Amino acid sequence: KRQMEHASKVRTCLWFEKGGHEAAQDYVKLVPDSRIEAVRENGQPDDPMIVEFNLAGAPMMILTGGPHYKLTPAASISVLTEDQDETDRLWDALTAKGGEPGRCGWVVDRFGVSWQIVPKRMPDLLASDDPGVVGRVSEAMMQMGKIDIAALEAAAEKEPAHG
Repeated sequence: KRQMEHASKVRTCLWFEKGGHEAAQDYVKLVPDSRIEAVRENGQPDDPMIVEFNLAGAPMMILTGGPHYKLTPAASISVLTEDQDETDRLWDALTAKGGEPGRCGWVVDRFGVSWQIVPKRMPDLLASDDPGVVGRVSEAMMQMGKIDIAALEAAAEKEPAHG
């Protein structure tokens, strides 16, 4: 009996009805410093049952197990982006080919997986000691689909109206 190599003791598992290998391949191309670690075919070379992969240091697994369970936004992949260019690139890639944009940085990709695309600047602004900044940034964020860093920064700088 062959011993299986396991790259990580703990990993997040996403249950797919079909197409898990294709999704994992797309994900590792999308997120820098990512890779497929193992593929277990279980007699299904066209749609392997298990694909273990790593997204920028986060161990993940897709189990292609059939229609018994459905993906839900209750579990999502959250990516902290460096800047607006990375935010735009990920958002555009995830909404392409049938993905659906959501609100406040959420998007559902064409496979049905929910993602949160979060520029690093957003949690920094939301951690401000000034409750006015936090309120204005939160309100601006709630109006957005894809997060616009410049608009969040403008909301943070906006002086409250006096009257």
